[in-house]
Amino acid sequence: MIFPIGSTAPRSGWPVATLALIAACCLVFLWQESLPREQAFRLVADYALIPRRYADARWAVWHGLDPRDRLPLISMAFLHGGWLHVVLNMWTLWLFGRSVERRLGWPRFLLIYLLCALLAAWAHLAVYPESPVPVLGASGAIAGILGASAVLFPRARVIVLILVVVVPLIFRVPALLYAGLWFGLQVLQGANTLLHPTFGGGVAWWAHIGGFVAGLALAHLLAPPQGPAVRPQAGS
Repeated sequence: MIFPIGSTAPRSGWPVATLALIAACCLVFLWQESLPREQAFRLVADYALIPRRYADARWAVWHGLDPRDRLPLISMAFLHGGWLHVVLNMWTLWLFGRSVERRLGWPRFLLIYLLCALLAAWAHLAVYPESPVPVLGASGAIAGILGASAVLFPRARVIVLILVVVVPLIFRVPALLYAGLWFGLQVLQGANTLLHPTFGGGVAWWAHIGGFVAGLALAHLLAPPQGPAVRPQAGS
C-alpha cells in the first residue's frame, strides 16, 4: 500500500476553493448518512452517474430516471459511498489542491476541478455505456488535480507512506514519478477491467484516467505565466 502524506509543492494563504469543495463533499456525505435507507438509495439513483441512463432512454424512463438530465455528470462528484471513501478523497484533495489553487487562483482552480469531474464522468460513460451500476465520488476530479499538480510543480517531492506488512516506511519521491506511477496503475487496473469485467472491485478506473488526462491538459492551457525569478543583486 502506497499512500501520500505530504508534498513539498509551495502553498500559502487560505485555499478557499479547496476548503469549500471539501466542506461541500463532507456536508453532502453527512446528509446522505442521515437519510433513511430508501431515501439514500433514491438520492444515489437520481444524482450518481448511471451510464445506462443515457444509453438506453427506455430503460431510464422505466426506472424513473430522466435521460435528458445531465446534472449527475457533476453531482456524482459530491456523493460518496462510505466514510473511508470520503476521508481518502478529501485528504488527497487537501494535499494537492492547496498548491494548485495557490498557483492558479481560486477561479481557475475551481474551473479545472469541475471540468475534470465532468470529463472523468464522460470517460466512464464512453467505456461502460450500458452499465446500470451507479458511480459516485470525487476521485475523477481529484485525479485531475493530481495531474495538474504534476504539471505545475514537476520538481516538487511527494512524501509517501509505504506499508510493508505492518512496518510503515516513509519516502520522498519526485512528483512526476509519483504521478506517473499512479497513472500507470490506473491504466493497468482499467485494462484489467476490460479483459476481466469482475476484476474492478467497484472502482471507476477509467474515470480516474479521464480526470487525470484532463488535469494535465487543462493545467497547460489555464496556468498563468510565471514571472522571471528575482535574483539578488550585489550591493554597491
